[in-house]
Amino acid sequence: MGDRGAAKVVLVAGGTGGLGRAVSLAFVDAGAQVIVTFQRPGDLDELKKTASAKLVEAGGASLEGFAVDVTDEAAVAKLMNGIVERHERLDCLVNAVGGYAGGIKLWELETKVFEQMIALNLRAGFVLARAAARVMVKQGSGAIVNVAARAAVDHAAGASAYAASKAAAVAMIDCLAADLKGTGVRANSIMPSIIDTVANRKAMPKADFAKWPKPEEITRVILFLCSDAAKLVQGAAVPVYGDS
Repeated sequence: MGDRGAAKVVLVAGGTGGLGRAVSLAFVDAGAQVIVTFQRPGDLDELKKTASAKLVEAGGASLEGFAVDVTDEAAVAKLMNGIVERHERLDCLVNAVGGYAGGIKLWELETKVFEQMIALNLRAGFVLARAAARVMVKQGSGAIVNVAARAAVDHAAGASAYAASKAAAVAMIDCLAADLKGTGVRANSIMPSIIDTVANRKAMPKADFAKWPKPEEITRVILFLCSDAAKLVQGAAVPVYGDS
């Protein structure tokens, strides 16, 4: 895996979820110092159990987790300060936090659902990216990858709040990339469609799972974007749709 994770300090927000879990494990496997945010303690315990063998094999890798509401500015600032105090830097931020609400016509959409989509899919990315960028600009290096969605450019019926939040997230990261020119820090988005996770299979039991991208496949793109091999990639929104 070359330089894609070795010796890097990586924050994976939502690092115990369907995609975030795969990203966290891949960075551990690559020898990185991995910090994850999570909501349910049981998820962190399961991730650590799965990662235990990798931590031994990858010598020097580490995994730690913190229960943080990443839409909370103060909580994220505290987390970021702690990372810098312990590791003296932050090399990569991967934001895999998000939520979905669909199948609702706009005029039937409750305001609280709209606000939830904005909070999870846009505000979380803003709070995290802002905190990470402040650290990375100061150190003169770093990579930010935000997980958006195909819905950012493919606007289906019944998905107004979700699509709007993801489209705004892509625009925000594109603007951030422009802000970061000349600093040594890069920012990019990836846009998955339906990812082959346990939750998605339960939600759509009659779907053709074979066409869905696997979390591990998408993870390889994320690791590339965080690596020095992607030093020319800035402000991209990379489709990772597969055949779905």
